[in-house]
This record gives sequence, C-alpha cells and structure tokens, in this order.
Amino acid sequence: MTDKSNVPVPEILDPEECWDLLGQTGVGRLAVIADGHPDVFPVNFKVDGDTLVFRTGSGTKQQAIQSDATVALEADAVSSQFGLAWSVVVKGKAAETTPTGPDLDDIRRALFPWQGVGQEYFIRITPESVTGRRFTMNAPLLWQASLDEATRAGLE
Repeated sequence: MTDKSNVPVPEILDPEECWDLLGQTGVGRLAVIADGHPDVFPVNFKVDGDTLVFRTGSGTKQQAIQSDATVALEADAVSSQFGLAWSVVVKGKAAETTPTGPDLDDIRRALFPWQGVGQEYFIRITPESVTGRRFTMNAPLLWQASLDEATRAGLE
C-alpha cells in the first residue's frame, strides 16, 4: 500500500482568489491547437478586468487564435520558503483586440515583447472558466535547493 500522508491536498480556489493570483504574476503558458495538435507557448500577460491580454506576432499562436480561438492559459508559482504552490488555469475565447483608452495603453506598454519587436497583435482572452489550486507542501516535499539554484543548475 502506498503511504499518502506526504501527498499535498489541493485547496480549491474561488475565482476571486484566482484573479488575485493572476494579478501578482505576468508570465504564463498559453495552450492552443495548431495543425490539429496542442502546442504551448510562454507569454507575458496582464489582467484587464475579468480578461487577460497579451501581445504576439505573426506565427503559430496568432494563426491558431484566428482559426480556433479556444485557448487555455496556465500561470503558477512555487515558494520553497513558505512551502506553498499554486496554479490557475483560464480557459476561454481569444481574439485580437485594439488597445484603446488609458488603461489599455498602459497595459500595452507594460507588455513589452521578450523579443523586443514584432509583437503587433494584441490578444484578449475572455474566460469561460477560471480554476485554481493551492498546495501546502509538507516538509519532505519541500525543495532542497532554492528555485534560483535549481534554475541555474538547469542552465549549466
């Protein structure tokens, strides 16, 4: 029999908590269907009311959004210091939009593309569902190395 005493039990987050967490981060993974197969891309995003916005250029993401605008975006965080982890998934429709008004202009400027250029499409995800989980990690499950050390080790 397997000992499940060390398996973290997820706390189901309500939508308000999910939006609060999404507002505290700006990087997630966008899942789209491209050529009949799932594909995942890192994106930087901002919360705008009850929607998410991000920028992209011509290519796979933009073409997938034009052909099948149903997407999923997942954002998460892990704190080894506090023994907490969370994950939020937003599923919904994505469509190109035009940044207008002072709020969207501020968001557009904040979404500076990682590549620096070529991100001319401004995309808004209008959620059909927002779900989230929070995990408290018991002592045996805590990270032995800081996230910075783990990341650095993966790059060496």
